[in-house]
Amino acid sequence: MKFMNWRVLLLILLAVGLVVFMSIPADAQCAMCKASLAGSNNGKFIRNFNIGVLVLLVPPVSIFCSIFIILRRHRGE
Repeated sequence: MKFMNWRVLLLILLAVGLVVFMSIPADAQCAMCKASLAGSNNGKFIRNFNIGVLVLLVPPVSIFCSIFIILRRHRGE
């Protein structure tokens, strides 16, 4: 059974890696943010803004994943 879990985990990691490395670059902005930044000629500011949006996305995603993992581990009890 442990071997099967490792195979499933490896398959999931491989799929996530393929999605990450084969995806096209996307701006992490809503429509209003993109419209307000479109008038700016400062490319470094726009790039840093996109990185900031992605950084703000990390805590909710990690909290959701943690809750999902905890619920999945205690599913059979």
